[in-house]
Amino acid sequence: MQYVKFGATGLRVSKLCLGTMGYGSSTWREWVLNKDQSEPILKKALDLGINFFDMADFYSLGECERVVGETLLSNVNRDDLVLASKVYYAMSDKPNDVGLSRKHILAAIEGSLKRIGTDYLDLYLIHGFDPDTPIEETMEAMHDVVKAGKARYIGASTMYAWQLAKMNAIAEKNNWTKFINMQCQYSLLYREEEREMMPLCENDKIAVSTFSPLARGMLSGANDIRTQTDGFTTEFFGDAIDLAIAERVKRVADYLGITSAEVAMAWVCQSSKVTTPLVGAQSIEQLETAIGTLDITLDTAHIDYLEALYRPKDIINDHNPVRRARAMPGDDNEPAPPISTSSNSTSSNSTSPSW
Repeated sequence: MQYVKFGATGLRVSKLCLGTMGYGSSTWREWVLNKDQSEPILKKALDLGINFFDMADFYSLGECERVVGETLLSNVNRDDLVLASKVYYAMSDKPNDVGLSRKHILAAIEGSLKRIGTDYLDLYLIHGFDPDTPIEETMEAMHDVVKAGKARYIGASTMYAWQLAKMNAIAEKNNWTKFINMQCQYSLLYREEEREMMPLCENDKIAVSTFSPLARGMLSGANDIRTQTDGFTTEFFGDAIDLAIAERVKRVADYLGITSAEVAMAWVCQSSKVTTPLVGAQSIEQLETAIGTLDITLDTAHIDYLEALYRPKDIINDHNPVRRARAMPGDDNEPAPPISTSSNSTSSNSTSPSW
C-alpha cells in the first residue's frame, strides 16, 4: 500500500480510502451488506494496508458506523486508523435531525462517536451544502467540534466550488478551523470537478478525495443488485456519450488484458488532481482488484483515447435538479475502430490511437 500526505496537513493516509456505504444493513438498501458479510472485507482491507475508512451517519442510518467501527477497532489500535464520517442528511423525520445547524452538528458528532466506539474522528465532513443554515453557524459549530477534541480535521463533500470557497473564507475571517478535504464525485463519465473545484483545491492545498470511480457500475459493465436497484445510476449516467466512453474503456481493457473496472480505477488513481480515491468493495475480490490498480500505469495514448469523447454535463449535487442527456458529437455515434498496435501508425485521429 502507498501512503500519501493529506493536503496541507501532516496526516498520512493510504492512497486508497475504503468507502463504506455498502456496509451496514440491507433493510436500508437491498444491496448493502450486513455485518457478517461486511466483516471479512473490512478485515482484508486492514491486511492490505488500508488505514483510511470513510463513513457517514446517513449510511444505513447509523448501522454502517456501528458495523465498521466495531470491526476495525476489534482488530487494530485506534491510533493506527484514520476514521472519517459525515453529517447533513436526515437521520429521522424529526425536524432537527437533519442539516448543518449547530444543534444538529453537535448532536450528530456525539451519535457518530458512540456508534463507532471512539472518542474522536480523524476527519469530520459535512455531507453537502445546507442552504437553510447560515454558513457562520455551520463553520463555528464545526470549529467547536475540533476544539472539543472530537475531530482532528474537518472536510466537505459535494457542492459548488464557490460554496467551499465561501465557507473557508468565513472560517479564516473568524479564526475558525477550515476545511482541509473536499470529497467529490469523479470518473471518466463525470469530470465536471476539473473545471473549478479541483483547481481551487490545488491552489488552497486542500486534499481531494473522489468517489464513484466506476460511475456506479456503468464503467465496469456490472449487472449486480446495486446497478439493478440504484436509481442514481440511470439518473446520472447512460446517455450516448457515456455508453461510447464505456466502450472505449472496454477496448483499452481488452488490449491490456485487464478488466474495465481496473482501467477506470487506474485512470482516477493516476490523476495528479486526486489525493485519495475512495473505492467501494462488495467482495474481497473487488477490494483486491481496486488495490491492484495502484500498480497499473496507463500511457498517454490510452488516456487521450479514454478522455477524447467527454463533453460537459450537468453538475451532480443536491442543488442542481437538472439532468440533461447530451447529444453525441459529430459522427462519434459510430463504434470506435479496432485498436491498431502498429508502431508505424501516424494517424492523428483521436478515434484511432497508435497503441
